[in-house]
Amino acid sequence: MRLMRRMAGAAASTALILALWAGMALALDPSEMLDDPALEARARALDYELRCVKCQAESIASSNADWARDARAHVREMIAAGASDAEVKAEFLRLYGDFVLMNPPKEGWNLIVWLAGPALLLAGLGVAVGAQRQRQRNAGKTPDALDPQEEARLNELLGKDM
Repeated sequence: MRLMRRMAGAAASTALILALWAGMALALDPSEMLDDPALEARARALDYELRCVKCQAESIASSNADWARDARAHVREMIAAGASDAEVKAEFLRLYGDFVLMNPPKEGWNLIVWLAGPALLLAGLGVAVGAQRQRQRNAGKTPDALDPQEEARLNELLGKDM
């Protein structure tokens, strides 16, 4: 019975992966492709470098959004007109800013974003090490004893007779 469940789970996982993979494969319509294989290769490389501003987590190469389709067409129009890869990127940067690049430059305000992750990781490690050291220092100490008045008050509150 366990084997049947595992096989069913594996089959469902495989079907899901294939469905997602097929969806990505259908993102580029064959009618969008350029006739020249060298130009099409350049266009596809650029498609993976440009972010879909509607989807935000996908490149225009893997997005099925209308905006991504229009962006892929614009990339191919510019390349067919003789634009270089740098000129295509510059046009998208002019229109949409650094966000349109899947790998934005590590300068200016973007530098803060690039450095924030490692900085937060180091800060978290520092806090964890400090907390561990504090626990180790406090492990050998015993709590201070109560004075007789405090002990009497505690016994009174707990309802204990002396």
